[in-house]
This record gives sequence, structure tokens and C-alpha cells, in this order.
Amino acid sequence: MKILLVEDNEMIIKAISFLLEEHEYNVNVARNIKEAKELINDAFDLVILDVCLPDGNGLDFFENYVNIPALVLSAKDEEDDVVKAIDLGVQDYIIKPFRSKELLSRINNIIKRNKKNNIKKFENVTFDMNAYKVYVNNVEVELTGLELKILFLLLENCGMIVTRDVIIDKIWDASGKFVNDNTLSVYIKRIREKIGNDNFIKTIKGIGYRVDL
Repeated sequence: MKILLVEDNEMIIKAISFLLEEHEYNVNVARNIKEAKELINDAFDLVILDVCLPDGNGLDFFENYVNIPALVLSAKDEEDDVVKAIDLGVQDYIIKPFRSKELLSRINNIIKRNKKNNIKKFENVTFDMNAYKVYVNNVEVELTGLELKILFLLLENCGMIVTRDVIIDKIWDASGKFVNDNTLSVYIKRIREKIGNDNFIKTIKGIGYRVDL
């Protein structure tokens, strides 16, 4: 299981990293929002997020960039902050200072709750949201890194339209290569061909794409 820890306090980073790695979690650390943006495209199971970061607000980062379960770990204990976090979709909010056993318990509970939804299916196609793998009739389909990122971005936003601009921005950041509108159309076409289903990814003309499961 992979966890992204977004925190700038070195003592807390060391304490949480030690705790989680001792329990066989793989921890990546971002000390600010800039670093978190660079890492978030990887396949994480959970984000542990501070609110007050050196270059911005952690909840703004969550709202705009995070599509996976998140736990907020913050010294801000005002009711409005907690309510805002929950309204945005954060699954838990822990006030600093925290107890290690309680933190671990809450992390485990979040991951267990969401593990049930990590396998998605459409007709004869199966998507493993943890492993970033796709199977057609139980046979794994070979997709490129960018094809997987596009496909799983759509899956993570299932039922919602993802604009072409958002997709291009996400995969450009992930690949370091320039991706334009025409290139994106080619990638979508290839994904459809590889999974053998033209109806799975719906084109919303002039806007973007949507998948419905």
C-alpha cells in the first residue's frame, strides 16, 4: 500500500514514516504543495495532508488535485476547518498532536473502507484501481504509461465529465512531454481499441470525456 505524506514538519515526517514503514506501508513524502503536485499522479492508496503548508493551503490542493482517499492531519482545530474538510470529501481529520496508535487505526480503517471499491468492471473489462492494471476477459491488456494515466483519471472521476484541458494538464505534468489536443485524441482512440470497446469512454463534444460504470 502506498501513502503520500504531505507535511513540512521534519519531526512529524520522521515519526509518521517510521510508524507506517514499520507496518509495511510504502511512504512518499512531499514537503510542500509543489512537490505534492509532482507526486500525486502516482498510484497512491491514501494521502495524509497538512492544511498549513509553506506554499499554500492543503485543502485547496486536495480539492483541485486529489482523487483518492485523504486524511487531514492539522493543528487547526476550529470547527469551520473540520467541516470544510469533510464537505470537500476528506475521509478523516485528526488534530495535532496525535497518538500513533490512533493515527494508524484511522489509516487502516480508511484503506479497508475503500478497498472494496478498488476493482471496477464494465462488461468484460476489469480495472484494478490499486495495481493500475486492465483486464479484458481476465487477460491483462498492455497499455502505455500515459494511456493508463488517462484511463485511470477518467475512472477516478467516474460519472463526471473530465475536460480535455484537465487531462492534458495532468498527463503533461506526469510525462514531462508536450501533449496537445490532437495527441490526446490519438491516446483516447488507442485506449478504446486496446480494451475493444468504443462505448466505454464517452466523448462529450467540445468539452471532454466521461466514463460510466
